[in-house]
Amino acid sequence: MEKKREDIRNIAIIAHVDHGKTTLVDELLKQSGVFRENQEVAERVMDSNDIERERGITILSKNTAVSYKNVKINIVDTPGHADFGGEVERVLKMVDGAVLVVDAFEGVMPQTKFVLKKAMSLRLPVLVCVNKVDRPEARCEEVVDEVLELFMDLDASDEQLDCPFIYASAKLGMSGTAPDALEKSMVPLFDAIVNYIPAPKGDFEAPTQVLISTIDYNEYVGRIGVGKVSNGRIRINQDVVIVNHHDRDKQKKVRVSALYEYDGLNKVNVKEASVGSIVAVSGIADIHIGDTICDPENIDPIPFQKISEPTISMNFMVNDSPLAGQEGKYVTSRHIRERLMRELNTDVSLRVEETESTDCFKVSGRGELHLSVLIENMRREGYEFAVSKAEVLYRTDSKGRRTEPMEIAYIDVPEAFTGGVIEKLGTRRGELMNMMPITGGYQRLEFSIPARGLIGYRGEFMTDTKGEGIINTVFDEYAPYKGDIQFRKQGSIIAFETGESVTYGLFQAQERGTLFIGPGEKVYAGMVIGQTGRTEDVEINVCKSKHLTNTRASGADDALRLSPPKILSLEQALEFIDTDELLEITPDKLRIRKKILDPTLRKRASFAAKNNQEK
Repeated sequence: MEKKREDIRNIAIIAHVDHGKTTLVDELLKQSGVFRENQEVAERVMDSNDIERERGITILSKNTAVSYKNVKINIVDTPGHADFGGEVERVLKMVDGAVLVVDAFEGVMPQTKFVLKKAMSLRLPVLVCVNKVDRPEARCEEVVDEVLELFMDLDASDEQLDCPFIYASAKLGMSGTAPDALEKSMVPLFDAIVNYIPAPKGDFEAPTQVLISTIDYNEYVGRIGVGKVSNGRIRINQDVVIVNHHDRDKQKKVRVSALYEYDGLNKVNVKEASVGSIVAVSGIADIHIGDTICDPENIDPIPFQKISEPTISMNFMVNDSPLAGQEGKYVTSRHIRERLMRELNTDVSLRVEETESTDCFKVSGRGELHLSVLIENMRREGYEFAVSKAEVLYRTDSKGRRTEPMEIAYIDVPEAFTGGVIEKLGTRRGELMNMMPITGGYQRLEFSIPARGLIGYRGEFMTDTKGEGIINTVFDEYAPYKGDIQFRKQGSIIAFETGESVTYGLFQAQERGTLFIGPGEKVYAGMVIGQTGRTEDVEINVCKSKHLTNTRASGADDALRLSPPKILSLEQALEFIDTDELLEITPDKLRIRKKILDPTLRKRASFAAKNNQEK
């Protein structure tokens, strides 16, 4: 018989990027007494990896637990970016309700809709927290109206529409039931969670059922499955069977060798756990997301939605440039393969496939950000490799037509830049669906655009809008191919010979365009060292120094003035490279190069490619 477990609440914190989810969790942890009075606590303690801290984004969902009035509240902090949407979909299966965090100024944003839609489809009760009410430009009443409109657009039930609204400033540690009546504590939010989010329920006497919703990984114990006990109990040393709703043939007998629950930021060993508990199970090597841990006498997998398929791919390959192996610690195909396979342990939206070459792997993910985070992590760990330009994954529909992934792009720009953005996206096969004015002299544009039309656009967009524009994208669907897109209009400046760049050579080169390197840098023939203003590539010898004569002193070089080089970030470099180029990645440097380094062979290949197109 099903019973409620009143001493537990399981909630997910969902929101658009940068609306303060992780800061809110920090405050809930602090005020529930998880930290000692004098303990030094880092800001955004849940964002544990360096990239999450630097970029201010959450990439992996994190579990934590706090206690309030003898109720244990299990909290899952989820990512807001669409590229990590696979994480959001899964963790919602683990909880009984969600706290939707909305910025009191920005209001409802694209990702707010994306994450809320997932919660609504699972019929979860949603409590709304309007955060950052201390901002001088906060507009709480309008934001509440926007949220209610969004609820209605997503066909919310009467119970969901009747949800409580809590106003908060996570940064100041304040919350309340009205924007002008905040308490200096999170008690109003805690009360709303305990009173509004339902307690988990299940049959305590039934056979064991635990659905694995996320996977953690640890060097020492390997894969750790995290999920909620739906029915019965799970005990240490219990014999269980692993099954999967989508893979009926999978049935594996295993033993539960270690069992943990969450307490604050720590995992605590427990002997057993019952209905409603969120547990971590280690010691099962072949455990995957979507698996159900069952009693051997009653094999019954819990239904689980399939994980969204990747839409974009890149080739990761062994670096074979003239400077290969000089800066990285891990450089062989075995190293790269092992690292990519290890990433699959925790990232279920990623795919890694072998190619015809043993030195090259096709890696597919949910978007450019998804893959660039993996590249940055590998680079920091000491890996050296090269990647190709990102390409979208095409499919063929039932009528035999070629289809491609489409995105909905939501763009907020000052009115002065609207025309330029519409024109640019038009050339990238974008279709303007909607346009409306929003506060502060901004326009909100909504485009339907092929995913490949957005590759390499973000950097250009920031330049076009002088850094004032905001762009958010959400995967929409696969639709028939929209036609060819001409990408980069400018050619590359290519180094003509191998050596070290010299001021004199760079001075000659900078007249042709923008340089990416300064003097004294190692270069090699076929390396891209800048961007020209013209459409075709140019080759320049930047290692050339001035010939000395008896009338010219070598010191005259000092008078040459070089413009500062444009140093590309990883994202900018990935956006810049063309289909015939690669990005060489080492712990110290990012170098763009042509796939074919030899100029004669390169010209032949480009000539052959043109002939094939004309045919």
